[in-house]
Amino acid sequence: MFGFLLVPRFSMMAFVSALEPLRVANRLAQETLYAWEIISRDGAAVAASNDLSILAQRAMGAPARYDRLVVVASFAPETACDEATLHWLRRLDRAGVALGSIDTGSFVLAAAGLLDRHRATTHWESLDGFAEQFPRVDVGSGLFIIDRNRFTCAGGTAALDMMLHLIRLRHGQALAAAASEQFIHAKIRDPQERQRMDAESRDGISRPALAQAIALMETHLEEVLGIGQICATAGISRRNLERLFQRHFRLSPQRYYLDLRLQRARAMLQYSDMAVVEISVACGFGAAAHFSRAYRAWAGHPPSADRRDSAARIMPRPNRGGA
Repeated sequence: MFGFLLVPRFSMMAFVSALEPLRVANRLAQETLYAWEIISRDGAAVAASNDLSILAQRAMGAPARYDRLVVVASFAPETACDEATLHWLRRLDRAGVALGSIDTGSFVLAAAGLLDRHRATTHWESLDGFAEQFPRVDVGSGLFIIDRNRFTCAGGTAALDMMLHLIRLRHGQALAAAASEQFIHAKIRDPQERQRMDAESRDGISRPALAQAIALMETHLEEVLGIGQICATAGISRRNLERLFQRHFRLSPQRYYLDLRLQRARAMLQYSDMAVVEISVACGFGAAAHFSRAYRAWAGHPPSADRRDSAARIMPRPNRGGA
């Protein structure tokens, strides 16, 4: 029996991607291999991020009756980080229930201390904040991670791959492949595959040197590289690199690189409780004042205002006390 705990503003796409493989596996096997229940904190309907609501079948807090419990979240995981929810999740863990998460549901499990010393992942947009917020979690960037009695995924269609993988582990490749084909899903992706498209696919880039330059920028957001160093590594002259950035993005390489770092800063403001000065260092700024000026010019307001506006989304530090 699967339980799906829906957190307000959860991802409908990810939830359906997780649920439908179970339904199709039952239909193809012509028997009930899987059963499930939809759970909410109070038993009422839960609105997804697209404003559609799903009716819950049970309120959180009922006696453990699940083999697996999945926390499904997206934009507002902090709404499920109250002590009653965390207490219930710890109780399920003590009862031997395998615990999983979809998208930012990983924040909820981690806030309960239930991902300590486990490998786990979350949506790429919040990965940096997740890693900083929960240093006891071994954070990975793949589509999904299964580590002992924990299973976490990035959300979106990664939930489909994770569930197909679980079906394969329990009922074999033939059933998992048949279910995958029902979704016109030609390949069950491996857990370690990238969450994000590469630069060539994402930005329509055909020049390998430009794609390599962007990849270098994306992987050096804290220890910032000089443009000359990027050119030397990518094997392109500075003039040609500037010409390619102008053609594809109408930006200089420096401006593109700065925007990447500021985007990371915004995500860390929203998905961690790191101090602004710590975020400035993590995003490659030598001084907090420099960071604040750059952020204000980019966002139209200082970092502190962005944090105040998104204060409800900043995760509390995990309470590791007894349940």
